[in-house]
Amino acid sequence: MGLVELTVMSDLLKLIEQRHSSRDPFDPDRPVAKEDLRRIIEAARWAPTAHNMQNFDIIVVDDKGVLEEIGKIKSRVPEAFIRENYQQLSFSEKELLQKKVGILGTGFPPDWRDAAKLDKAVRENKPSPLSQRIRGSPVLLIVVYDARKRAPASEGDVLGFMSLGCVMENMWLMAQSLGISAQVLSVFSKDAVDKEVKRTLRVPEHMKVAFALRLGYPVPAAVKSLRVRRDAKALTHHNRFGNKDLG
Repeated sequence: MGLVELTVMSDLLKLIEQRHSSRDPFDPDRPVAKEDLRRIIEAARWAPTAHNMQNFDIIVVDDKGVLEEIGKIKSRVPEAFIRENYQQLSFSEKELLQKKVGILGTGFPPDWRDAAKLDKAVRENKPSPLSQRIRGSPVLLIVVYDARKRAPASEGDVLGFMSLGCVMENMWLMAQSLGISAQVLSVFSKDAVDKEVKRTLRVPEHMKVAFALRLGYPVPAAVKSLRVRRDAKALTHHNRFGNKDLG
């Protein structure tokens, strides 16, 4: 393998390692260039999909008025999210480094981080506008798919959803390579939100929202958060499950 190929592989791995979810507010007055949006869509176009069905469309929303309309749509955090989210939290960087999975609890409301107060958090959970999730993003890429179709012999269209995940990852990595911050907003796929988003954007009823990708530039500059992954040896098995010696 030549030096050029090794460099490309190293750059790709570095890009994958740097990709992260940006939960910071974005500068609404700093647009994402149309050429960059075209590159991100081109990356989505070449994502692998089951049976090459390419069962997705992308709605680019960068009109401030339309973004404001979407921002007014309200959604409530599901009870299951609040309770199951707690199980994935670490309460210090030391704990997170030891676990190597999950996330720091500091980014969530205090009641979500206290087992004794989870019932209270659920009771007091009120609907909030999507503007609190969009957080100033100058552009949303909303991915929709035809709910009448499924990948061949794929119960529940599991392969179709895997394909949408590939679309997501391709767009995310391209955005990262262009220095554009991103965050996936899965709340857009909730039935009540899906219905209102489709009404606002005139999306046909048979289409379903998969997710929205929030793009932009953090303001102020994003603060790096602790990111962890399991060691490769811990998740790799050689020939038989449990055999950790790859050689």
